[in-house]
Amino acid sequence: MENVILIGMPGCGKSTIGVVLAKVLGYDFLDSDLLIQKKEGKLLRDIIAEKGEDGFLKVEEAVNAGIQADRHVIATGGSVVYSERAMQHLHDIGKIVYLKLSYATICNRLGNIRRRGVVLKDGQSMKDLYDERTPLYEKYADIVIDAEGYDIEELMDEVAKAI
Repeated sequence: MENVILIGMPGCGKSTIGVVLAKVLGYDFLDSDLLIQKKEGKLLRDIIAEKGEDGFLKVEEAVNAGIQADRHVIATGGSVVYSERAMQHLHDIGKIVYLKLSYATICNRLGNIRRRGVVLKDGQSMKDLYDERTPLYEKYADIVIDAEGYDIEELMDEVAKAI
């Protein structure tokens, strides 16, 4: 199975780039956050509110570790890197591409992060989250793309060239 798996912070462009990249490669597109919402029958923020952070992460792990796809571009949720099991599975089924952006750019792109279904621990700031996740994205990535300053088309071209 050969897939392209996009990882990175919320707001880095995984879903936006993923759709365009899938068209260019002739692949299908899959958004794991949408799979989670479909499985649970609820929005991400409602799942987090109902099950708490740990409960949501368990659901996310099960969904991502169970993805069976071939020739797909897969956009993952930003918190998927908390699950070694899910990341190992994703690595087994494709190339993992980290879309890297600076903290300042992420902040500029994100509106209400709770509305987006971002997993934040009590008292955790967006900067704390960025600092916690960045080493995990780098650890699991087969390819790191510095997405700073690119528009959608340029970024998609960079990813397509790298894979």
